[in-house]
Amino acid sequence: MSATASERLQSWEAVRDDAKGCTRCPLFEIGTQTVFGAGPVTARVVFVGEAPGAQEDKAGQPFVGPAGKVFDEALEAAGIDRASVYVTNAVKHRPWKRSESGRQKNRPPKQSEINACAIWLDRELEIIKPEVICCLGAVAAKRVLGKTFRLMDQRGTWQATESGVDVLPTVHPSFVMLQRNDVREQWMDTFVADLRMVRDRLASNGEDR
Repeated sequence: MSATASERLQSWEAVRDDAKGCTRCPLFEIGTQTVFGAGPVTARVVFVGEAPGAQEDKAGQPFVGPAGKVFDEALEAAGIDRASVYVTNAVKHRPWKRSESGRQKNRPPKQSEINACAIWLDRELEIIKPEVICCLGAVAAKRVLGKTFRLMDQRGTWQATESGVDVLPTVHPSFVMLQRNDVREQWMDTFVADLRMVRDRLASNGEDR
C-alpha cells in the first residue's frame, strides 16, 4: 500500500530536518545553510540540479537566483507550472571558492561532496516517487544515471534509472544563461524543447492511466 500525501509530507519533513544538520562533507563549514528541495511531495516530476548558488544559499530555496529565473522562463514557455513540480539539487550546500578579487565564486561540487550528499537526494526520490526525473546539467545526470553518462552526447534522449523511472537529461539553466548573446536564444530554445518533452511524457502517462 502506497503512502498517503500526509504520510509522504511527514517523511519529507523528517528528512529535511535531518539534512539541516548535515556535516557529511566540509561544505557545511562554508555554506550558510542546507538548501533542501522544494515543491509538492506528490509531484509527478522532480527536477535535479547541481548545487545551490549564492542566492539559494541565502534564501534556503533551490533555483531562486539568476539561473532560477531562466528555469522559470523555460518552464513557462514549455507549459509546466513550477508550483506543480519538485526542484532539488545533487548537493545541498553551496560549493564556492575565493576569486582573485577575494569574492566568493561558485565552483562545481567535488565527487566526494556529491557522494556525501547522495543520501538526501535518494531519500527525496524515495518519498516522492516521481514518474519522471529531469536532470539539469551533467552533475545531476551523472548522479542519477551513472558516471559514464555524457550529457552533450545524450541530452534530450529518454533514459531510465535502475528502478525504471523515466529520466530526461538536459542542460543546466546556468549554461544557457552564460552563453554569448548570439547563441543564447538557440540554447534557450533547446532547453525549452527538452522541457516540453517532459510535459508531453507526463501527459502521455496520464492518458495511459
